[in-house]
Amino acid sequence: MKPNPSPSTPTEATHSAINAAASFSGGLELYGEHFSSRLMLGTSRYPSPQVLEDAIIASNPAMLTASLRRQSVDVEGSKVFWNLLKKLKVPILPNTAGCHRTEEVITTAQMAREVFETDWIKLELIGDDYTLQPDTLNLVQAAQKLIGMGFKVLPYTTDDLVLCQRLVDVGCKAVMPWAAPIGTGKGPINPFALKTLRERLDVPMIVDAGLGLPSHACSVMEWGFDGVLLNTAVALAQDPVNMAKAFKGAVDSGRSAFLSGAMQPLDNASPSTPVLGTPFWHQS
Repeated sequence: MKPNPSPSTPTEATHSAINAAASFSGGLELYGEHFSSRLMLGTSRYPSPQVLEDAIIASNPAMLTASLRRQSVDVEGSKVFWNLLKKLKVPILPNTAGCHRTEEVITTAQMAREVFETDWIKLELIGDDYTLQPDTLNLVQAAQKLIGMGFKVLPYTTDDLVLCQRLVDVGCKAVMPWAAPIGTGKGPINPFALKTLRERLDVPMIVDAGLGLPSHACSVMEWGFDGVLLNTAVALAQDPVNMAKAFKGAVDSGRSAFLSGAMQPLDNASPSTPVLGTPFWHQS
């Protein structure tokens, strides 16, 4: 009788590791919390609240971003917006969009914590109104202050390696580098920088800003990024609901491809079916 193979054999151990990773391929771990999706969705610029709701249902995002500075709880339209967010019961990631000074960031984050009853905050500290590039000189200090106040900080940043490393050093357990300036839809304009970030930093990284097509999202997920955050690419599509669904599929496919391990590119052609010299019907 053939002995049963040990469960610790290399082949079975490898399959076990792959299966474990695949079972977690749809989930995201941030600050010790698990989310079932690797897609985050913004909530502004949609044609109507109904379209926003349908897009959220279609994409099933991990979190929804919302900005206190761009919404007023006293305006009738905003009440509809807040009620919609409550009804959908998707975790809210408040952001500090529109803040240009550290003091503004702190005040906005404190207000958001009271309104949404959450310690999560997407840190946006804008340094240039034209490109909406983060204030790279003060971003780390702002993140450090928020972390000291007990916030779970997800900082929106450029793809600068040193800056992202400093954010990790002060306690950020994830970083959110841009692919391109906010709202441009250009996709990754500096793949080398993004791939370098992924290789060098051992924290979750979510690509935030600049993605315009599902293929852009699939690419960064194939490079090993842990998630993407989208708004304009979905909200301004001709069919936001189907676009939200397309991005969901792209994120899932990119993650699966990353876990599968792509073949290495070759300089020369290599036949997929090796030729041995004898037609198979002549072989006995």
